[in-house]
Amino acid sequence: MDMRPASGRVRLDERGLMTVSREGETLYELNACQVKEALVLGGVGCGLVFFKMEDAGERVICRFTMSAFKQAGEFCKLVNYYRQTGHAAFPDEPEVSICPQCGRPLMEGLSICLFCYNKMTVIRRAASMLRPFRRPLITAELILVFSSLLYLLVPIFNRILIDDYLTPMQGTFSNILTLAGAMLLVRVVGEILFIFCSRMYNRAGMLYTDNLRNVAYGKMQRMSMNALAKRTPGDLIRRVMEDTATVKDFLINDGRFGVEMLLTFLVVLVILFFTDWRLTLLVFLPIPLVMMVLSRFWRLIYIRYERQWRKGSRANSILHDIIRGIRTVKSFGNEEQEIKKFARVSRELAEVSSANERMWATLFPSLTFITGIGEFLALYFGGRAILAGDMSLGVLVQFVMYIGYIYNPLRWLVSFPRRLADTLTGLVKVFEIVDEKPDIREIDHPRDVPLTGALTFENVSFGYKSYEPVLKDVSIRIEPGEMIGIVGRSGVGKSTMINLAMRLYDPGLGAIRIGDTDIRDMSLKHLHEQMGVVFQDTFLFVGTIYDNIAYAKPGADVQEVIAACKAANAHDFIMQTADGYQTMIGESGYSLSGGERQRLAIARAVIKNPSIMILDEATSSLDAETESAVQEGLMRLTKGRMTIAIAHRLSTLRRANRIIVLDKGGIAESGTHYELMRMKGIYYGLVVAQRKMFSSGSASAPDIEPAP
Repeated sequence: MDMRPASGRVRLDERGLMTVSREGETLYELNACQVKEALVLGGVGCGLVFFKMEDAGERVICRFTMSAFKQAGEFCKLVNYYRQTGHAAFPDEPEVSICPQCGRPLMEGLSICLFCYNKMTVIRRAASMLRPFRRPLITAELILVFSSLLYLLVPIFNRILIDDYLTPMQGTFSNILTLAGAMLLVRVVGEILFIFCSRMYNRAGMLYTDNLRNVAYGKMQRMSMNALAKRTPGDLIRRVMEDTATVKDFLINDGRFGVEMLLTFLVVLVILFFTDWRLTLLVFLPIPLVMMVLSRFWRLIYIRYERQWRKGSRANSILHDIIRGIRTVKSFGNEEQEIKKFARVSRELAEVSSANERMWATLFPSLTFITGIGEFLALYFGGRAILAGDMSLGVLVQFVMYIGYIYNPLRWLVSFPRRLADTLTGLVKVFEIVDEKPDIREIDHPRDVPLTGALTFENVSFGYKSYEPVLKDVSIRIEPGEMIGIVGRSGVGKSTMINLAMRLYDPGLGAIRIGDTDIRDMSLKHLHEQMGVVFQDTFLFVGTIYDNIAYAKPGADVQEVIAACKAANAHDFIMQTADGYQTMIGESGYSLSGGERQRLAIARAVIKNPSIMILDEATSSLDAETESAVQEGLMRLTKGRMTIAIAHRLSTLRRANRIIVLDKGGIAESGTHYELMRMKGIYYGLVVAQRKMFSSGSASAPDIEPAP
């Protein structure tokens, strides 16, 4: 290599590592076995990828612009994984952070470039969703057009009034009253029709928006956990609510008047040409200049409103997080810090919005003034024609009035790009959610068999990224009625195992079966209906205690809810509240203690009598006395039912049939509590460490000693 600048790519495949120029020339090749570690170093303006070699040397592989920093980091992870395992694990669909067409960074959470997408495709797609509402929309549009045509009669009445009655001074009071009455009738009928069509159009627009919002929300509910994790709650809320509202406003306002403006423009244009074609050409003299300016400013307008959307989404996300975590904020006394954080992003949004409005406040009046120059020309040359006797005063008044009808569509067209840019940005973000390809797919004809057989992990390997495996070649069989405890240090894959069992993710390799049926052959609804889950982070909905318990079994009667709460040892504290089971719970259940929330979550899990019970730190928020009572309830509930329990408080697993110890992505130990204690391995170390922690922090440690 002579270190000359070059454009190309660095490639890793089964043959090894190589750098290839844009023209396809291989600059150099390297055996992956020679690499000890691949690293990324960020600099000023650019970064570099370099390898530490087995011979203790270093080699710079390439330099890259900072926009490719994330891709460079992912590439180094792939190389390091290949070097450690000898297995080339390439992502099926690598994350794209740069637009391949324009080279701009993609907006966070979007896989579509807002500058390069086909705008006409988006418009046609949005229009195709109008089909269920086309009848009221077409009817309202026809009424609106008829109403507008009625208004076009007013200038004609004015010409007749001036030329036939006022100028020659030959009219009578009766003649003037007739014309005035005709103009009033036209206006009244036109206004009535306008009100009627507006009501029809508004209703159709609201229904269209409701349909679009429900489609987006329905797809969001079906998105995989992996897809949801890539987006913030504020971003999703903005797409479902605010972006669809923007589409609604555009449809009701611009969509309604677009057809009317076009037809009015064409009809008036014909009338003007037949009245005086020379004056008509003068009226349209400034229009090419306006259109040229609009075409040049269109891209700038779109970029500015995309930036405003991004700042608004960021402000929404921060506000959502602050409100959701308000108890944490207050407990650390960080109110002022959060106020400053939100004020900062709010100020950024205000500055961007203000800059956009300043630009528009300058551009719109300027273009409107330029457009109106033709009217001054028409008045000047029309006035000269009247003085020369070539045109009557009534004809000039009619001509000038019709110019107003011409300029209204043109002024509307001047402001149209701004609203269209805002609407297209919203539509792209809504459709990006709708088009999200699910990671978890159901087969065409799922088998909804009873979950009565053993749950089996068969050589399961999984990683949230293929080159960062969390579980490697895990095999385990859990029999019906058996209680299995899963323990291990943080990050070893405990929660991942239950996520796979619930099919929130699919394994990269291997299979998970219940009986003889792969869970990928079952419908997700059937699988989840047969599972009861209590997560470590208890979530309760805003509503009554009764509604939260019955959520797991819609239509459950009062006796079932009470029985579930008694089993979870929640009935007594519920009855001590002011309204019992009708007590309202605030957002996330903050009006209850941690132990009370946990017991309600347990009751919600057991009310549907699931075949498989999954407990993810189900008693982590309970004190020793409450834990003991809940444990008794759980023992009754789990008897004869397959149970998978994750616990850091190891005393909760002493009655488990088996305890699985995970370490380094696999099953390191397996056995009962007492068997594992006698082995004095990883589990023994965890128990001893926990006992020391309890001994130093409290007078009584949990009963986790091995049997004598």
